[in-house]
Amino acid sequence: DPQTGNPLMHRTVLIANTSNMPVAAREASIYTGITLAEYFRDQGYGVSIMADSTSRWAEALREISSRLEEMPAEEGYPPYLASRLAAFYERGGRVTTLAGEQGAVSIIGAVSPAGGDFSEPVTQATLRITGCFWALDASLARRRHFPAINWNRSYSLFGDILEDWYRENVAQDYPDVVERAVVLLQRESDLQEVVQLVGPDALQDQERLVIETGRILRQDFLQQNGFDPIDASCTLDKAYGMLQMMLKFYDVARAALEGGATVDEILANPVVEKINRSRYVAEDDFPAYRDDVMQALSEGFAVAA
Repeated sequence: DPQTGNPLMHRTVLIANTSNMPVAAREASIYTGITLAEYFRDQGYGVSIMADSTSRWAEALREISSRLEEMPAEEGYPPYLASRLAAFYERGGRVTTLAGEQGAVSIIGAVSPAGGDFSEPVTQATLRITGCFWALDASLARRRHFPAINWNRSYSLFGDILEDWYRENVAQDYPDVVERAVVLLQRESDLQEVVQLVGPDALQDQERLVIETGRILRQDFLQQNGFDPIDASCTLDKAYGMLQMMLKFYDVARAALEGGATVDEILANPVVEKINRSRYVAEDDFPAYRDDVMQALSEGFAVAA
């Protein structure tokens, strides 16, 4: 626990219902969890509840519905599946208790569709309800990329709500910087498909630069080492500084390409290695480290050009 230094289990409640338990117990477990979360919320705590997984809960609901001889809907699930899911998720949120304190319940629902089929009923009903979606990707996990969240398939509908807070508490241009990084990652994904078809030699230097910048964003920003005390987590200020360096690298490198430099010359610059290692810089040392890298970017690529 980063707050107290004690084991996280000291403030964790586990409700376990395995697949060999009675179907009624598996169906009730999700409600037991949210009721306990509301109990602590009403005491003024901020509670995070993870339901793993709502797909198994929906299967139990389907089995109960079948035994009751109810009319089945899509893939045998009961027709009230979507309303039951909505009733569960709407129990999350922030409240003011009768004592005047602020409490909140944040619900993280894990959906595990068979075969990764996102068109099945539980996934589709969940996507219509929730405002944020993290798409876990098995191919990323096989490449040892953790957290294995697919950045192109994931999304959040809370961006507009949080935009003013980001501008006031992080940086005025923070939402714009994030949007630029997302666009670069999408372009890099599209170019990777071209590379798989015709090979990297068919790409122009500007396109190779997009791929290299996307690689830096993937490996040095999105990927984290949970066993490293520094890289396991960071503040929004450090995340913003890292994005600044990576996007500055792209802008300066693109200008250098227009001035006659090559991608290989740009990647050979020592400042690239400094960007790669920025994730391991401690929070207190990061502002000075970032300033040095930003200065080196302008000077180094200007020489290369």
